[in-house]
Amino acid sequence: MTDQLHPMTPHHLPFYMAKPGETDVLMIVMGVFLIFTVLAVGNVYLRLHSLPERLAHKGQKLQFEVVAALGLISLFTHSHIFWIVGLLLALVDLPDFTTPLSRIAGSVEKIADTDQAPAGQEEKRPVAPEAAAQAERAAGIGSMPANAAAKEVHGHV
Repeated sequence: MTDQLHPMTPHHLPFYMAKPGETDVLMIVMGVFLIFTVLAVGNVYLRLHSLPERLAHKGQKLQFEVVAALGLISLFTHSHIFWIVGLLLALVDLPDFTTPLSRIAGSVEKIADTDQAPAGQEEKRPVAPEAAAQAERAAGIGSMPANAAAKEVHGHV
């Protein structure tokens, strides 16, 4: 074949036009650029989408799980309201209710934990009458009349 151009071809062709049988360099460069751009935009999108989860990670476990579930619902349903709710929930610092309640429960257990046996399982130990009277005197039982205790409670002593 001859290396002549078609008579209708313009005499000056731009640099990016590939000659027949040669590699189109511009198409390869644009293909690589397109792949890089799609990966970069996808990475930015996923990092932005996981923003509420990363903010809630420093908080409580329950808050983190709820925010993560809202993020997944938002990702799969394309309803942005779930992402917004998750972001707002991640930004709000929820008060810690479990620590005070567990301390209260521990204190109540300590108060309830006495040397007495549980109801219905009382042990029958023989007690000498002199020891019982001495224990009552030490505890102050029987040293004051019954109506005096009632007056003391109301503050009229």
